[in-house]
Amino acid sequence: MRKLIYGMNVSLDGYIAAPGDDISWGGPPSDELFQWWLDRERATSLMLYGRKLWETMSSYWPTGDQQPGASPAEIEFARNWRDTPKVVFSSTIDTVDWNTRLVTGDAVAEITRLKAEDGGPMGIGGATLAAAAMRAGLIDEYELAIYPVLTGAGTPFFTALDSWANLNLVETRTFPGGVVLTRYETKR
Repeated sequence: MRKLIYGMNVSLDGYIAAPGDDISWGGPPSDELFQWWLDRERATSLMLYGRKLWETMSSYWPTGDQQPGASPAEIEFARNWRDTPKVVFSSTIDTVDWNTRLVTGDAVAEITRLKAEDGGPMGIGGATLAAAAMRAGLIDEYELAIYPVLTGAGTPFFTALDSWANLNLVETRTFPGGVVLTRYETKR
């Protein structure tokens, strides 16, 4: 059975985006944090995206390695992003590209099916998609890179749940700029 990991940059008050889908509050990550995300992406065998995050990622990373001043880590991230198989869950877009498959049906059923397959870890991103997986009890690990900023409102990292989810802390790490990484595994 595959492991499903939900990880994103998060404001101290728990938002992945400020009102208006504004993600500029985090600023560019430190080189050390960016390298951590790159290592995580390299270890991921399949990425699952909701529409909004897919649109954000696919608007930059297909050519991220060709941008002026791209760092070696950014070049590697772009190449890895293109090569990693991806699934986008959306009923509002018609086509996807860059080693990606589109699913328009029941996301929870498809994620459950994918988890049952053999293979490496899967990452999930996008608040709405991750919320559905959370409520279904499908997420095995949470990774939060918590930035020292309060947005006051926006898109929350966590959704309302029907029941508690007990977690085990597996890692904490501090990065430059006061960003604190916390990783938790779901108690089963």
